[in-house]
Amino acid sequence: MKGEHKAVIVLAGMIGAGKSTYTKLISEALGSEAFYESVDDNRILEKFYEDPKRWAFSLQIHFLNSRFRSIKSAFLHENNVLDRSIYEDALFTKINHAEGNMSDAEMDTYLDLLDNMMEELDGMPKKSPDLLIYLRGSLDTVLSRIEKRGRVFEQIEGNEGLLTYYTHLHDQYDDWFKAYDKSATMVVDIDTLDLENPDDAVEIIGRVKARLNEVRSEAMVAE
Repeated sequence: MKGEHKAVIVLAGMIGAGKSTYTKLISEALGSEAFYESVDDNRILEKFYEDPKRWAFSLQIHFLNSRFRSIKSAFLHENNVLDRSIYEDALFTKINHAEGNMSDAEMDTYLDLLDNMMEELDGMPKKSPDLLIYLRGSLDTVLSRIEKRGRVFEQIEGNEGLLTYYTHLHDQYDDWFKAYDKSATMVVDIDTLDLENPDDAVEIIGRVKARLNEVRSEAMVAE
């Protein structure tokens, strides 16, 4: 039934993990609105891959603004699935800073803006998602999916620096997830589950619905 599992769900995971595909599957199954992070109209993304030191700060500000707008809309409508959220945005920025793509001053400016935005979210009637779904997989799986979807600027062939960036980001994701405390969570192992397999898709939707029921039950007990 449409709206039966009304909730705000956010996806998290590496570049290439399949967040947009999962968002489509879950939103259609739950009768939710899907929020996608647009690549086609992002004028900075490809420039970043070509020259990360020049464009990292601009890209992260672009993403932060876009994700802030999306999460505000999701909190107002309360029945949405987002393919990436503001909550993992700082991870990408910290990796870019560690890689030398952003200066200390740029990092401080970004974090100050992020804190300001998070204070605004704390003032909304709904203050956090109902569920975060972490798409966890090996670096080999992620790289294989990046290659398969074929965006030229994302490919590591002949770009050792990009492979280093992906590896550094991947190494930090589990720690980011362990520290995340804004909502209930669940993990999907993308090494063993593949949405191109209809049985796996059915299994994933069943898990999501079951986890949402658990979250609701826990909320009722807390009240």
